[in-house]
Amino acid sequence: MSFLPRHLGPDAAETGIMLETVGAADLDELVARAVPRGIASDEPLPLPEPMSEHEALTALRRIAAKNRVMTQMIGQGYAETVTPPALRRNILENPAWYTSYTPYQPEISQGRLEALLTFQNAVMDLTGLDLANASLLDEATAVAEAVLMMRRANRRSGSRRVAVDSHSLPQTLAVLRGRCRAVGIDLVVADLSEGLPEGEFFGVVLTQVGVDGDVADLAERTEQAHAQGALVAVATDLLALTLLRSPGEQGADIAVGSAQRFGVPLFFGGPHAAFMACRKGLERNLPGRLVGVSVDSSGRPAYRLALQTREQHIRREKATSNICTAQALLAIVAGAYAAYHGADGLRAIAERVHRLAARLAEGLTAAGVPVVHDTFFDTVLAQVPGRADAVVAAAAERGVNIRRADADHVSVSVGEPHDERDVDAVLAAFGAPAPEDGTAGWDLPAALLRTDSYLAHPVFTLHRSETAMMRWLRSLADKDLALDRTMIPLGSCTMKLNAAAEMEPISWPEFASIHPLAPEEQTVGYRELIAQLESWLAEITGYAAVSVQPNAGSQGELAGLLAIRRYHLSRGDDRRTTILIPSSAHGTNAASAVLADLKVVVVATAEDGSVDLDDLDAKIAAVGDELAGIMITYPSTHGVFEEQVTAVCAAVHDAGGQVYVDGANLNALMGLARPGRFGGDVSHLNLHKTFCIPHGGGGPGVGPVAVAEHLVPFLPEDPAAADAGAGAETFPVSQARYGSAGVLPISWMYIAMAGAEGLTASSRTAILSANYVSARLADVFPTLYTGPGGLVAHECILDLRPLTKASGVTAEDVCKRLVDYGFHAPTLAFPVAGTLMVEPTESENLAELDRFVAAMRSIHAEMQAVADGEVALEDSVLRHAPHTAEVLTADSWERAYPRSQAAYPLPELRLAKYWVPVGRVENAAGDRNLVCSCPPIEAFASAAPAEAAR
Repeated sequence: MSFLPRHLGPDAAETGIMLETVGAADLDELVARAVPRGIASDEPLPLPEPMSEHEALTALRRIAAKNRVMTQMIGQGYAETVTPPALRRNILENPAWYTSYTPYQPEISQGRLEALLTFQNAVMDLTGLDLANASLLDEATAVAEAVLMMRRANRRSGSRRVAVDSHSLPQTLAVLRGRCRAVGIDLVVADLSEGLPEGEFFGVVLTQVGVDGDVADLAERTEQAHAQGALVAVATDLLALTLLRSPGEQGADIAVGSAQRFGVPLFFGGPHAAFMACRKGLERNLPGRLVGVSVDSSGRPAYRLALQTREQHIRREKATSNICTAQALLAIVAGAYAAYHGADGLRAIAERVHRLAARLAEGLTAAGVPVVHDTFFDTVLAQVPGRADAVVAAAAERGVNIRRADADHVSVSVGEPHDERDVDAVLAAFGAPAPEDGTAGWDLPAALLRTDSYLAHPVFTLHRSETAMMRWLRSLADKDLALDRTMIPLGSCTMKLNAAAEMEPISWPEFASIHPLAPEEQTVGYRELIAQLESWLAEITGYAAVSVQPNAGSQGELAGLLAIRRYHLSRGDDRRTTILIPSSAHGTNAASAVLADLKVVVVATAEDGSVDLDDLDAKIAAVGDELAGIMITYPSTHGVFEEQVTAVCAAVHDAGGQVYVDGANLNALMGLARPGRFGGDVSHLNLHKTFCIPHGGGGPGVGPVAVAEHLVPFLPEDPAAADAGAGAETFPVSQARYGSAGVLPISWMYIAMAGAEGLTASSRTAILSANYVSARLADVFPTLYTGPGGLVAHECILDLRPLTKASGVTAEDVCKRLVDYGFHAPTLAFPVAGTLMVEPTESENLAELDRFVAAMRSIHAEMQAVADGEVALEDSVLRHAPHTAEVLTADSWERAYPRSQAAYPLPELRLAKYWVPVGRVENAAGDRNLVCSCPPIEAFASAAPAEAAR
């Protein structure tokens, strides 16, 4: 059977009803009226014929079989791990977890917020620091974020220099070189075991466990750096920290690293959750998301994202970072892994890993093979003059991958699933026999070992059996709203179907168990899949080439802007450093521009929501030959197809600039128009929006960058390539060549099953659904902006402001009330304050669209009652929403509306009701009293029970 009816919500009969509502005879007429003729593409997409689910899975099996699954002992920042089946099945393969959205609306996100807080708590405990964020994208970019954080936090230092340990991971150094070069930071790479180089530094990056396995004593180096006025960041290993003294105990200001070895598969390089922790006093410079604890309207503890003033929508070019996402799903796995094993379980794994590494070292030295470092955790560096290639090949013949450090050295890293047989196979590759059991000579020195306790919170002891873990995860999922329960009508976020057939392949060992640095002959299948996907994406967008390396939309933006900047520099146009950005643009646009060393100039928005052409001309004239380009979103952030987009592109091109088209809204363009053909030079795409990779509670994301022919030389380079070393002018934006390769099979499956016809139908249906919602609500909440023919693109902005003025009921009140109806809120107050932006997507059927419409019309009646003076605002059901079961079942009820109106405002809710776990969360209280660790269980038990609801 065709996949298309599975993916599209409305069937033929429902499509007819919707078309009649919007006043179009058929989809062809609707699209012809909505999409400007000047950008419409008449040629069909040159994609393979669509496959059924079974056919696509069979085809992908053939591709996956071309990968060779080995025992992976390469290391270099990646470790083989065991994903407990209880976590794989109940998190990674559970739509309640992988289809949820970023927890911006805290009341319906308490489960994933608690899971992320568990991750933060584990990171804080193990690093010995006061705060941790809810994950970053990968270790290399996390180190880059730490460098920028130290620069912001250490403003009293006049230095622009940062010192970085030469023992750092090569991919970290490659990413750092590009990021520092872009913003004018002088990067000094040196062997910091010999002390700091001369001169002043605003920051120092130390490595606790070096790429070759050597373990450093940090205390003296940290003290020296502080004495010289520098802040200190430490790259570390969470599993090693179950044995080693923590960075915090040794004086570090910041700790970063990867949580991949806490149960997250190798995935050919990603997605993996990086972490960052810091001491008190630095929290307002911390990038990324931070889960904190506040209280709800009943005074009970409630989780929320803290310090949201750091979000890019508010601070734009002054944001702490351009990152507006995380690796939430992977962080949740890592946090659950820590809870499942607990302190003693993690320590036992670490001790076993070290014992096996010691066995390897013992066998090598007994056979006369020198071991370079006496102190190591899991990685042994062996000296084999002139024999490295032969040893690596001999190990591969035995089914084991190890790392060639150079022609004379080989490195071997032990992971959780490895055993004595794996170690003995590696020894045989060196020509060394298996040793006797004695390994005591390789014990870690007592001075390096930690003596303090960690993971003492009950969350790390209560869920140790599989039954307890299963029930805990179920209880958390039950607190949340995800796509498995309801439409998530978020504008600009495209929460469409994540089909089971698309998700299934990411768990196959041929994809999950491949090391990103495995020899190319072992990764033929992965590279074939990636080449096909990049080619398909290039055809869909009309560009010459695509790179899937950026592992988030923000990183795709950065890669695109770096391509523009590098292109101008290659032509000698070093003055072109100004980027024009419309005032309605997504906040990451401006933040990404700053990271590419570009100055932002804002272009005004006209009354109809389009780019103000007069202001554009004025800004182009004012900027002159400093114009690097413009960033536009198409369809626009206001949810319309702007007719003058080609004029905007031409004006910028005529002035010597480049055009960046933000691809966040590509869901309305597939098969209908191609940015690379109507004026774009570069775009980033969102595979976690348009191409079905699920949001996972706030990540993983994939943000490929697509470029025209003249920008192809400036795509992000491989951070592991030989020419990515010192002095190279490379700009990788992620630590792995293919970024989050492990989730690319999802998008491959979607395109393979949809084909050109299916992708085009997806766009057409998305446009129809948005216009249907807009038309059904026009008399109560009119759409603020429309394009040609009075139509919208794939989303519409509902204008609540007139009724808010009459009633005092805010758009936020409406969002909270929608929870009582069982809906996640639309996008609040972006891009226009006081409005809600709705994107229904192509995957929702007519019944679900009508359910949302009914909820919004019912809420309008409740607002109108306040406006008419029938109910006082402060006494209204809207101001008290959402309503918990505890409040509704209180012994007495003194509110101005009946319990039935609060709980069951529509009759169908009596058949299926989502019960929100907390009342309205107080944001200000959470920021004033920043708590970013798991509260004790007593905090919930001792909170005052709900009194008479009033």
